[in-house]
Amino acid sequence: MKPLADPRFRRLLIGQALSGFGSSALFLTLGIWAKDLTGSNAAAGGVEAALGAPMVLSPLFGHLADRVRRRPLLMATNALMALAVLSLLAVHGGEQLWIIYLVAVCYGVAFGVLGAASAGIRRDLLPDDQLTGANALLQTVGQGLRIIAPLVGVAVYAAAGAGTLAVLNSLTFLAAILALVGLRVEESVGAEPSHEPFLRSALAGIRHIGATPVLAQIGYAAACAFCVIGLSQTVMFAVVDEGLGRPPSALGPLNAVQGVGAVVGGLTVSALIRRVGMARTAGLGIGAFTLAALAYCVPHLAFVVAGEVADGIAITWIMVVLSSAAQLHTPPRLQGRVNAMCTMLVLVPQSLSLAAGTVLIDRFDYRTLLIVMAAVTAACAAVLVLRPALALTGRTFATSAPSKPTAPGDGTDRSDPAGAADPTDREAADSGPPAQR
Repeated sequence: MKPLADPRFRRLLIGQALSGFGSSALFLTLGIWAKDLTGSNAAAGGVEAALGAPMVLSPLFGHLADRVRRRPLLMATNALMALAVLSLLAVHGGEQLWIIYLVAVCYGVAFGVLGAASAGIRRDLLPDDQLTGANALLQTVGQGLRIIAPLVGVAVYAAAGAGTLAVLNSLTFLAAILALVGLRVEESVGAEPSHEPFLRSALAGIRHIGATPVLAQIGYAAACAFCVIGLSQTVMFAVVDEGLGRPPSALGPLNAVQGVGAVVGGLTVSALIRRVGMARTAGLGIGAFTLAALAYCVPHLAFVVAGEVADGIAITWIMVVLSSAAQLHTPPRLQGRVNAMCTMLVLVPQSLSLAAGTVLIDRFDYRTLLIVMAAVTAACAAVLVLRPALALTGRTFATSAPSKPTAPGDGTDRSDPAGAADPTDREAADSGPPAQR
């Protein structure tokens, strides 16, 4: 793929892959560890809820990524996480369950910052025609690591304990820092207009999304779908336990199968976007979640495996579309805030439904929850597939084409839709720094 020809992107890919491998190995284990300590499905689901809770602060994460240099920010965040995961060495029983939740919260904060900063760096590194391919490659590698990482995590957890796994994860964060040390990029970070209030500046991302039809439709439909998709994080413990009659550790191999689906999704998403467009691709991704929910209703291993594959395809298609649409329809100076808000639109509803799942799983049969998931996601998918918003063409930030001339007396750069796409923020857009590509 073309992005791999750039050694800077290769460094970024290596750094993300290293930290992602260690994190994926530890994620699932935290949930298993919580259930082993308490015997509760709700406690296990609480780990996922703690992971997603910091996403309500996404505007702040994006604002930070747009105000400071992003490469040092990536390195500092990885360094702090290398220290944070070592606190898991203090967990010896159920009374220390709060430490597991605290580390999960730290992960949520780190992912918010890392996601916003890395999206902005990719926008500065690569021309527009390579962004979708780069995002697909990152998703393929990151999600594909779930084929190996959960198996490694469960194996280390069973053989040497969660403490050893935490130390290994800390080392992967340090390795990610080393991969980023030599990265050279001219960053598009600039100071905000001095007269703009902090809150208005922090919320510039959501205003931009609302004023850009394709971003609004994809983002809001995904948010609606993830209001129920998060239920699956808790429901899967019941699917494995009650449906398949297997121990919680069976989730490790099943998550690896989901990684296979993610690889398939990454290999196909670029061609699918070219063929049917961004909105319809997102709709098909949400539709894959519908199929997965229905498959999980059948207490047979083959159907559950098929559901995991569909889940992997779905998340890759949706996240590649969201990140690519945000990068292509957003000026460089807003990249962090817009990408952070796109992530928030997915993860906050997911976390809320996950938290609801920890309560509902003890009151309803898990198949009832799966049917609700299937119905809601099917409706969201239908909106995107049947009435898709068109992606912008003339107002994307193509680096290969010159900017359109500025009309006399008009201070707005027509190649920057910050002013045109966000009429409520015209003054801030006009006073922003020019794109540094």
